[in-house]
Amino acid sequence: MANQLPIIGDWYNDLALGQIFEVVAIDEHAATIEIQYADGGLGEYDMDSWQQLPVGPAEAPEDAAAGYEMSQEDSYVGDEVMVPMDGGNPLASIEPDSFTGFDDF
Repeated sequence: MANQLPIIGDWYNDLALGQIFEVVAIDEHAATIEIQYADGGLGEYDMDSWQQLPVGPAEAPEDAAAGYEMSQEDSYVGDEVMVPMDGGNPLASIEPDSFTGFDDF
């Protein structure tokens, strides 16, 4: 039985269902615990139900972001820094207006 309060970001094993899930939010005002299963499904328990739930700690799955529809390749940002050719000056791309018959002298 889950005698302790869950921790957001921790993974648990529902011993009755045989599924692992992550606690993604705790709403203290509504007294609910929102979870997301490894396959992406969402669920919610109230605090009283959580206390009766047969859960134990679990290791995060190898691809824990799969439930968020992200692959491991998507989660890594390249080390390359993108620098615009003009040095990032937004005024460099503005073309001056031309007026026929007027000189700037």
